[in-house]
Amino acid sequence: MAFVIDVTVDIDAPAELVWQVITDFDRYGEWNPFVSECRSSLVPGEPIDMLVHLGSRPRRQREYIRSHTPGRELSYAMKPVPFGALHSLRSHTVTPLDDDRTRYESHFELDGWLHPLVVALLGKHLRRGFAGMTAGVEERAESLRAG
Repeated sequence: MAFVIDVTVDIDAPAELVWQVITDFDRYGEWNPFVSECRSSLVPGEPIDMLVHLGSRPRRQREYIRSHTPGRELSYAMKPVPFGALHSLRSHTVTPLDDDRTRYESHFELDGWLHPLVVALLGKHLRRGFAGMTAGVEERAESLRAG
């Protein structure tokens, strides 16, 4: 069974503003405790390069864009490790709500026969990282809305 982290938050800001926060990679270092650097064209099949903070040492990570619906959804995945050893999926989904509010859904899954070892080593850091990034999206969007 895959290791899954789902975090959802309703944000007091319009969907366009939440989407802007998610895709303004140049500003990640200002608000994102999990991914402090990010670069991508957002074109499916092309890379997304990140500096990810897992534990004591940041690490460079390259994944690949799977899908991108501007203003709505972005997903990417690591290059699968041979023989089904490890594969991942990460997605961001933005849904407009009433009164200029937005539901932001953060999803991560890790699977493959090697995933229990990765989870044993990094599971708590992954949980903390995705929760921190989700809180950061919320705080940044609400702050930008306030002015």
